[in-house]
Amino acid sequence: MRASIQKTLETSHVRPLPHRRPLSRRHWLQAGGALTLGGLLPSMASAQDAWPSKSIRFVVPFAPGGSSEIVARSTAAELSRTLGQSVFVDNKPGAAGNIAMSEVARATDQHTLILGHIGTLAVNPYIFAKLPYDANKDFKPVSLLAKVPSLYVVHPDVPAKNLKEFIAYAKSKPGKLSYGSAGNGSAGHLAFEYLKMTAEVFMLHVPYRGTGPMVTDLLSGRLDASAIGAAAIIPFIKAGKVRCIATGSAKRLAQLPDVPTVAEQGFPGFEMTQWYGMLAPASITPAQMAKLSAETMKAVKSPDSMQRLTADAAEAVGGTPEQFAQFITAEQNRWQKVIARANIKPD
Repeated sequence: MRASIQKTLETSHVRPLPHRRPLSRRHWLQAGGALTLGGLLPSMASAQDAWPSKSIRFVVPFAPGGSSEIVARSTAAELSRTLGQSVFVDNKPGAAGNIAMSEVARATDQHTLILGHIGTLAVNPYIFAKLPYDANKDFKPVSLLAKVPSLYVVHPDVPAKNLKEFIAYAKSKPGKLSYGSAGNGSAGHLAFEYLKMTAEVFMLHVPYRGTGPMVTDLLSGRLDASAIGAAAIIPFIKAGKVRCIATGSAKRLAQLPDVPTVAEQGFPGFEMTQWYGMLAPASITPAQMAKLSAETMKAVKSPDSMQRLTADAAEAVGGTPEQFAQFITAEQNRWQKVIARANIKPD
């Protein structure tokens, strides 16, 4: 029987399985690695889609103490709650905002944003022969956050109770009075140059590295006047440390109902407001931009944010990236003409 079975096997077409060497440790590791990678790929993709995956740095290109910081911190506080990651404000002043703008323009970590401003977006491109960033190509507008009316203030020692008296006083002392700003091309600089052009007066401009240091000198009497965002100066006005002679807003402010606008005091149509918006580096992805813009618009219009901004005489705006982009273009066209006429130059 055994011989019969052996003969059948030898004459059949069934071939014995070839001898296989046992898998080496290297082969087992490779196979295991492939299986592990295959399991990780979906989770890796999911992690990339789950933006933000870490804290977000919101850069403010000016020194602490101005309207820019108030707007940025209000927005950051709301976004920290809705995005699920902390959003912290990082002040990086210098070179009229160019240092911070240049740094953020090169950011590729997808977790760095910057506060756009009338100076860095609508002024610097026309006062600097060469910039380390392109305001229109290196950034993507996210949303216009807020508008802040400029308030024209003087030190209490200046013998002027209103704008008409101040203009008359300045004309009697051409070149003798000084006004300060947060720097060449800053919103305060533009606001006062706009007033000087309109009222035909001559005053000395003293640029500072931010609103905070400038306000310190204004309070001490080293400066005669300034144009400052309402949010940063109203507490000092109410404390009697400076006198507000006019508001740059289209209508009187609820916080200062007795202070007339520039337009009311003999210059119809005059309006001067600062504005602040959020920008992202051009490297941000469409999906990230969609989420960021949606959450930012909600943050700006949240009850807490609107209450904080209104308390500081700031107007919450919001809006889509497209609307902000159109606004920037309109402001660039407006201020390019003022800069050319006033011959504003960088430091």
